[in-house]
Amino acid sequence: MSLLAALAIVGVGLLAGTINTIVGSGSLITFPTLLALGYPPVVANVSNTVGLIAGSISGAIGYRRELVGQWPRLRTLGMASLAGGLTGGILLLALPASVFRDVVPVLILVACALVALQPRLAARERRLRAHGGLPLFAGVFLTGIYGGYFGAAQGVMLIALLGIFLDDKLQRLNATKNVLAALVNGIAAVLFIVFADVDWAVAGLLAAGAIAGGQVGATLGRRIPPNWLRAAIVVVGVAVAVRLLVR
Repeated sequence: MSLLAALAIVGVGLLAGTINTIVGSGSLITFPTLLALGYPPVVANVSNTVGLIAGSISGAIGYRRELVGQWPRLRTLGMASLAGGLTGGILLLALPASVFRDVVPVLILVACALVALQPRLAARERRLRAHGGLPLFAGVFLTGIYGGYFGAAQGVMLIALLGIFLDDKLQRLNATKNVLAALVNGIAAVLFIVFADVDWAVAGLLAAGAIAGGQVGATLGRRIPPNWLRAAIVVVGVAVAVRLLVR
């Protein structure tokens, strides 16, 4: 690996860690970069997941103030994320990459619509609020499957679900999203370390950048007004969906 390639990987890791903490979809920066540098798709995907888990943890720690009082919720939803992430990771290792190709952009666009409509939808769902009930648990589990398999815009999907089913401030929901995403990526990373071919040099460089990016994202993210944050989530999510549709 050349010095220029190493610097590029650290740089995209920094950007991905920042974006994942604020919105999600940082993998759409790192994954194509690794492909452009000549890494095989599966090696790039698993190395990307292993590398970015450090950024997910960093972002969750950066949002620790917003996590106060959320541990009962996180225990329940965390189980769904872990189960989903493990399932998605197994699917990545067992199935061809084309399986989710057509449905992923549609899922992202639906999630964007839900984020945009969240204030109105949430007002109609007050009966489901507390820890979110079975619909939220099932939604987080399914999102975890997607996150363990590929994961671009996983955060957009999680924010959409959390915003509809939970009565809380958007910044606190974003903190919850960061923890759940970290759990999904973490369990998938363990699976990949055991059963897949991880390029540890790539993973280490991504982790170095992503750890710093997680802290930057937490600092910037909590300063963004809720409506602006919601708009940013929708814009990024739509951009991700379009990018996947026209690839």
